Amino acid sequence: MQLAIDERKRKRMLSNRESARRSRMRKQQKLDDLLKESADFKCQNSKIEMQIHVVTQHFDKVDKENTTLRAQISELTERLQSMNSILHIYKEASGLSMEIPEMPETMTKPWQLPFQAQPPLSTVVNMFKV
Repeated sequence: MQLAIDERKRKRMLSNRESARRSRMRKQQKLDDLLKESADFKCQNSKIEMQIHVVTQHFDKVDKENTTLRAQISELTERLQSMNSILHIYKEASGLSMEIPEMPETMTKPWQLPFQAQPPLSTVVNMFKV
């Protein structure tokens, strides 16, 4: 009787050890999976940061070009207004009949264009592909 109890106790201990070993293996596998997933996220994050840096540099370049173009359009608009003023004065002084076209509002207010230019959706989507 005591022998049967000892045998059952020994089998149960072996079973518990095996179960604990499997549990430790599952925990280790889960930890390995999480570490791999963490490394993958870090890699993706680095790629996205690099893309953001490239896009930011591109934006800065375009913004500078835009500022330059705004200054140029302002200067050219002033020149055109001056030329129109000279033409009006010349027309009045000479008495000649001449057609002096009015400046379109888009020249004096370029930020109020009749439509808003937007990049194609595919360009925006491709810009953020990982």
